[in-house]
Formats: sequence, structure tokens, C-alpha cells
Amino acid sequence: MRTGAFWADAERHLVRYGVEFTPEVIARAAGSFVFTEDGRRILDFTSGQMSAILGHCHPRIVATVRRQVAALDHLYSGMLSRPVIDLARRLAATLPAPLERTLLLSTGAESNEAALRMARLVTGRYEVVSFARSWHGMTQGAASATYSAGRKGYGPGAPGNFAIPVPGPHRPGAAPAGPASGWRRQLDAAFDLIDAQSTGSLAACLVEPILSSGGVIEPPPGYFAALHAKCRERGMLLILDEAQTGLCRTGTWYAFERDGVVPDILTLSKTLGAGLPLAAVVTSAEIEQEAHARGFLFFTTHVADPLVAAVGTTVLDVLAEEELDARARQLGALLRAGLEELAGRHRVVGDIRGRALLMGLELLTGREERQGADVLGARVTRRCLELGLHMNIVQLPGMGGVFRIAPPLTAGEGELALGLEILDQALGEACAAL
Repeated sequence: MRTGAFWADAERHLVRYGVEFTPEVIARAAGSFVFTEDGRRILDFTSGQMSAILGHCHPRIVATVRRQVAALDHLYSGMLSRPVIDLARRLAATLPAPLERTLLLSTGAESNEAALRMARLVTGRYEVVSFARSWHGMTQGAASATYSAGRKGYGPGAPGNFAIPVPGPHRPGAAPAGPASGWRRQLDAAFDLIDAQSTGSLAACLVEPILSSGGVIEPPPGYFAALHAKCRERGMLLILDEAQTGLCRTGTWYAFERDGVVPDILTLSKTLGAGLPLAAVVTSAEIEQEAHARGFLFFTTHVADPLVAAVGTTVLDVLAEEELDARARQLGALLRAGLEELAGRHRVVGDIRGRALLMGLELLTGREERQGADVLGARVTRRCLELGLHMNIVQLPGMGGVFRIAPPLTAGEGELALGLEILDQALGEACAAL
């Protein structure tokens, strides 16, 4: 129950922004857990907002913030500091050529806005293609390329935005993940429609390697190479949004490594700051030079801020020193095995998908009918919280409820086991109530 002065003040003074507030007052966090004011410990299976890949209040991050905020926190946006150059150099070292030029910003939406502005300026065009279940942010350009939510009631988006289907099973109109001929035909048909609608001004394709808010959907091997070829044929730039998949979460430093495709522009956020507001746009020297020659402008209050840049370098240090890409693969295998055991015991589990420590578990109330599971998902989520596990569920038309499971890369095997145990109990109680 949300009672007392805290919730009264929240109801009176806060603007609600699209999610139900968790009925707990969070006082602190550490590692894989958050702690409520009344002393409850809650296991965090979402890494905050899919961001705290090193867990909450990691001692190296805390030390960096204390040191940096006491020395240099914020500057005029035209001034440079060593933390900014250090992070840009270190990021380039983690990426394949020709990705070597970095713009440091604050949020994922902001990085996608900057990437789209750059692509439009460099190509001299304006049309953008994205997946039909995408999430790229809530600012104008990013929101116009976002199709999973938030499109109704706000008037027209930016002109020239087109959606293409997402390959994968269980979604209306989707091609199966295999064989390759299925998704290739779907991709060909999608771009036939794009070509028919385009005014001849195709600038960019902005997509996620794994659609997280779209239900943890991973296009099959070979898809992004084919998509890249479609872009090349039309003179479009390929922008990959790795807000949630970048920096070791999927078992490699970047999710695009699986496909052997290097984007023209890469956007990072969430995981780069490990929970602090840090984002980046990374591109080639050639594209950066052309953008600069044409007068590229993305001058923001917190561009190239030294405080969060220092944090970003610490994040890269910890990821490399502790080999957290390998750890994500190891823990991901344990997590998948545990989820598959749950699927064998609970008939409401319809699908398990994802990679390493970004997993999706889809709930269905009817396997054959692929019926949605809104009520069921809410019930399981609520019971998990009561038992001490925070879960996030995505519920989209045409799909069952999909739990996005993304614990910190620093989580222990015991913490994964605890989360699976609680989820098992919540699913069992939900099934019994059906």
C-alpha cells in the first residue's frame, strides 16, 4: 500500500512519466541489490534501468566520482579536459576500424539525435528506416524512429521515418528466424516498400542489434550483413544503437561483433556510464570530417563533461581487467539453463531468447493461440517483488509478456540462483491461479 507522507507528496508533486512507480521507497543500493527504507532487500534483475552493468555503487566507480568531482566536474562546452580525451582514446581501442572519433553526451536519446543529425548532414538526405518494435529515445528525432511505444497523441513525428518488420517467430507478419530464405524474402519485401515510399532521400538505418524494449528479439545470423548491403545499395549510413547491448553484456564487447558488420555510426549510453548519465557517438574519421566540413552542430550543456568521462574510463578499466565479456558468457549460460528448467516446469513460459546476460522470457496464456499475458505478467511481476526480486516486463500487442532479464555483469552465481528460485515460485503460484 502506498500510504504516508512520502506517497502523498509523490502524488501531489510528481509528473507521471509512463510507468507505474514500484510501491517501495528505495534508500540505498549495493552490488546486485537495492534496499528499501523499511529494510527489505530486493535483487535487481534489470541493472537499474538496464544500465548498472558493474552493479550498484561499485567501489571503483565511487572512488572515481569522489576524486573527479573534487577536482573537475563540469566545463564550458568548448573546453577540453584529459578525462574526455582519455575516454575517447580508450573507446577507439575497443572498436574495429574505422570507428575512432567520439562525441560524448548524456543520454541514449541524445546520442541517437546526434547520430541522425550527422547522418542527415553528411548524406544531404533526411529519411530514416528503423525496426517496427524499436526504442531509440523520447526526443523528437529518436522518438520518430521509435515504434514500440509512445507514438499516439503527440502529433506528427519527423518527416521521412519508415518502419520495417523484425525477423523472428511469434509476431504477426514476422518471418521465422530460419531458414535464411524466410527473413531474406521479408527484408527484400520491406525495402521494396521503402523504395516505393521514399522520395529518394534515404539517409540512414537506425537499429538495435537486439531489440530490448521490443521484447528481446535477436535477428538471426546474416541478417545485419544483408541489411548493411541494403544500406550500401541506397547510399544510406548504418547506425547501430548499442545502448543496452554494448560493453560486454551480450558476451562480446559489442553485439555487432557476432555479425562481422561494422556500423558507420555507433551509439552507446546506459552501460557506458554504468548507471551515470554518459553516452557516446562513435564514427569514422571520414564521416566526422565530412560532417565538420558541412558545419555539424550538436552543442549541448553537458557535451564532453569531465566527471562522467572519468567514470566511463573506469568502466572500461573494470570490464577489461576483470574480463567481464567472458564472465557474461559464463553467467549467461547458467542463466539460460536455469530459465530452460523453468520453461520445462511452467506451461506459461512460451519462449526463452537473448544472448549472455540480456535474456527474454516470454509468458503466454495459450501456446497455440499465442495469446497475450498482460494480467499474468503483472501478477508474476508483483509476486516477484513481494518475494524480493525486481523484474521488468515488456507487454506489446501481438506478443505475450516478455521479462527482460539483465542482471549486473558482476552478479554472483548465488544471486542468479536466488533470482531463478524466486521467479520459479512466482510462476508456480501464477500457474496455480490460472
